[in-house]
Amino acid sequence: MKKVLALVLALVMALALVACGGNDSKTPADDGSKTPSTDNQTPSTPSNDSSAASGRVYWLNFKPESDEVLQNVGKLYTEKTGVPVKVVTAASGTYSQTLNAEMGKSEAPTIFVVGNQAGVRDWTDYALDLKGTAIEAELGFDAFTSCDMDGSSNWRFVGHMANLEYYYEQEGTPWTECPPTLTGKYMDNFKNLYDLCINNSLTAPTDLSVGGHDASEEFRSGKAAFQVQGSWEYDGMKEQVPNATMIPYYCGVAGEEKAGLNCGTENCWAINAKVSAEDQQATMDFMVWCVTDPEASRMLVDTFGVMPYKNAAESTNAFLADANEYSNNGCYVMNWATNFQPNVDEYRAALTSALNAYNADQSDANWEGVRTAFVDGWAAQYQVVNG
Repeated sequence: MKKVLALVLALVMALALVACGGNDSKTPADDGSKTPSTDNQTPSTPSNDSSAASGRVYWLNFKPESDEVLQNVGKLYTEKTGVPVKVVTAASGTYSQTLNAEMGKSEAPTIFVVGNQAGVRDWTDYALDLKGTAIEAELGFDAFTSCDMDGSSNWRFVGHMANLEYYYEQEGTPWTECPPTLTGKYMDNFKNLYDLCINNSLTAPTDLSVGGHDASEEFRSGKAAFQVQGSWEYDGMKEQVPNATMIPYYCGVAGEEKAGLNCGTENCWAINAKVSAEDQQATMDFMVWCVTDPEASRMLVDTFGVMPYKNAAESTNAFLADANEYSNNGCYVMNWATNFQPNVDEYRAALTSALNAYNADQSDANWEGVRTAFVDGWAAQYQVVNG
């Protein structure tokens, strides 16, 4: 049976809020410059007693196209609570400069945007720790579920996610047998996706090696928007996350806008060649019945998600329907080249060890250790198996 591995995406909407604290590492200049958008410093008359209101909200907005909506949201909040809300929208391409200028003023923004990892480092002392607040209990979620690298979870990365490097290294000619060596040409692309997962998840990279986190429950409960999983998870998710869907692995390879899903399996039916001919025939007859009898086929397809036979019942697994839709739209399928991993247990164990060293300290030197385990480890394990 085919199984599909991809990122599971819950179609949820959220607003990332970062509040303001104090900072010694960055000293923005107060140049008194005019803010680039009209704000609502004179809010509508609040419906509540304004004397009960305290504090203020100053949202320095990043998206010009959202200005009108945010202004209206601010006014509505003021009407309901009496708390003044000021929304200033930086002109396109000027957010960094505007943020520096506004942060130096006596009434600096209370909400601002940090757009990337460099921004997080620059403004870390300004970002309030929201742990234990209502924002984290009620509104907050991370991008990815916990990317545990213990034995119960590491296969998602050292087996399945690693497939994207193998797939692209085939250069359009699928392997028919295990190649003796790898070039590692697409290791940087693997790193792009791996870094995205571990640095934007519910669990800190330094804590991934011990495992113990229930990634599927984190996804079902809305604590994270993405999970690295496969089509077999559909039945466990369809009720709690009915609008979940699958998207391909995107990692920076040219032309990947036409990528479909990873498709393959590590589990195949086999008939025992050592049993009697009668038993073999009986088993074959049973297998044919399984995929041709309407009731049996329906039961098995509902259990397995899909059975790749023409007479089998149609799958009701929406994740597999996602895979078919990509294919029908002309996207390429990423075949299961990971099945060729030589001496698989030893190879994956060494790769896991190297990735955990990198998780603990994301240095260039430690990534070279990952590259060594990935590429040189392949050649070494090939020799173990093939001599």
